[in-house]
Amino acid sequence: MTPLRPSPLAGQAADLIEQRIRAGEWPVGGKLPGEVALAKELGVGRSTVREALRTLAAAGMVHSRQGSGVFVTADRPAAGDWTTRLRAAELAHVYEVRTMVEVQAARLAAERRTATDLAAVDAALAARLAAGGADDTAFVDADIALHTAIVAAAHNPVLDDLFAQFAPVLREHLVALVGLFGLREGDPNQGYASHAELVRALHDGDPAAAGRVLATELESTRARLLSP
Repeated sequence: MTPLRPSPLAGQAADLIEQRIRAGEWPVGGKLPGEVALAKELGVGRSTVREALRTLAAAGMVHSRQGSGVFVTADRPAAGDWTTRLRAAELAHVYEVRTMVEVQAARLAAERRTATDLAAVDAALAARLAAGGADDTAFVDADIALHTAIVAAAHNPVLDDLFAQFAPVLREHLVALVGLFGLREGDPNQGYASHAELVRALHDGDPAAAGRVLATELESTRARLLSP
């Protein structure tokens, strides 16, 4: 396992442990490795591991048994728990920023796209569709690659820089979002129809349609995050 970045280490550790539980590496009813082993794998201290496990316990995913260790009790956070709602609220803030940056980028892209841009966007859309059979992280990477291609088609270097700085934060939160709501459980290519519609608007050179489609998609997700 790749060691984690500095700070906030406990949150990153909790997210990575959660991902491995979701992947079935540590099934429900199974026992997690001990603190020392987890700390070594994650490249953090035991106190960070303990804090991460407390976060997962608050979410109802693990339970500590005195003298026996920590056991997996669920493969996703309990619906409606406080930790989950805090994460959802944080994601909603990210989506507000997405809307401000990407909707305008989509409008500009519809006006300024070149044949080369359209080819890149088409390829990214196809790659996103193909990633439907992959895990959540690979799917999110393909989704961000499509949005990156759309921002690039706007031919605004300031927007390019803004999105490049924002993309790592967006990626981290999108992976959490997909898992938090199980968005791909019924549809592994979640959101494909709206993304295809957005790409069509770029081909049609229709800024209003491009902005409208993306704004509707992003607002729908933001509203879902804020719903009780």
